[in-house]
Amino acid sequence: MRRLSRKKTLNLVKELDAFPKVPESYVETSASRGTVSLLAFAVMVMLTVMEFFVYRDTHMKYEYEVDKDFSSKLRINVDITVAMRCQYVGADVLDLAETMVTSSNGLVYEPVIFDLSPLQRQWHRILQLTQNRLQEEHSLQDIIFKSAIKSATTALPPREDSLLQPPDACRIHGHLYVNKVAGNFHITVGKAIPHPRGHAHLAALVSHETYNFSHRIDHLSFGELLPGIINTLDGTEKIASDHNQMFQYFITIVPTKLRTYRISSDTHQFAVTERERVIDHATGSHGVSGIFMKYDISSLMVTVTESHMPLWQFLVRLCGIIGGIYSTTGILHGIAEFIVDIICCRFKLGVYKSTPAPVHNGDTDNHVPVLTENSTH
Repeated sequence: MRRLSRKKTLNLVKELDAFPKVPESYVETSASRGTVSLLAFAVMVMLTVMEFFVYRDTHMKYEYEVDKDFSSKLRINVDITVAMRCQYVGADVLDLAETMVTSSNGLVYEPVIFDLSPLQRQWHRILQLTQNRLQEEHSLQDIIFKSAIKSATTALPPREDSLLQPPDACRIHGHLYVNKVAGNFHITVGKAIPHPRGHAHLAALVSHETYNFSHRIDHLSFGELLPGIINTLDGTEKIASDHNQMFQYFITIVPTKLRTYRISSDTHQFAVTERERVIDHATGSHGVSGIFMKYDISSLMVTVTESHMPLWQFLVRLCGIIGGIYSTTGILHGIAEFIVDIICCRFKLGVYKSTPAPVHNGDTDNHVPVLTENSTH
């Protein structure tokens, strides 16, 4: 009984087979169809290989949520060179809560030469070209996120030439930990002196002629230090046109969680607006000469995750490519064959010409007698 039921099931499956079974004697081959088949097969192979490379590649997924972390500290990574001697300048942070963080907590003042060596100038030029491309093509940021590894470095290389002149600039580098609120990191004349009502700088002991806030920002970032990441202000160079000049950078910081196959880090991205002006109290341009970076922290947090195309999606796309090319080439070949058949076969010369009339040769023509039927009454 079981064998009989199995045979009935097999017969039922055979009857439900929807695919046509065409005998080989009914199949007609031609050179055009063979050529189209070869072209279709070549296109299938090419697109399959390209789709495989797309499947191997990864893409960055961006998700947004409210930042609920208010108690942690914000790390500021600084590497700025100012065209003044170290004893003339001071750097510190004053946040919105009137909390002052002096440079002695993590910044180093290093006397250097402001002009770069040939190797350093080449590195700086490449960094500026990279920044210009990042502003034009924002998708390059995804490539930087993918390739960022902790062993990589984007720091300014050391000088390869010997110091032929005394240092005329000050390199301020290191990091500071501040409260996670809006604040102002600034570099101005004189060392900072904290007092109960704020803070001040000893600028009276510095001559006006020595003011020169031409500067170069080799690195500025917030959060965990990732040497492989290129930040917005990296490579910025400003040359002061006057002794009393103020440079302002208005920065909006966005907390970012970076999750790639290589690293997992909590860092920050930021956008910046620049402004510079000459301090002249006689014309109403008030202020203090120096470099001021006013930052504010966004309430939104971005999670950047490197993801991969699922295998099932790759197989579905592959089936769509193969089936689409197979169907499309069959339809196009049928249409082309129909048009060629109409043009070349049905409109041949003489197909629709009328048959010529018979020629009469005088008396020799044979006339077919016509029979008439006479009816008698």
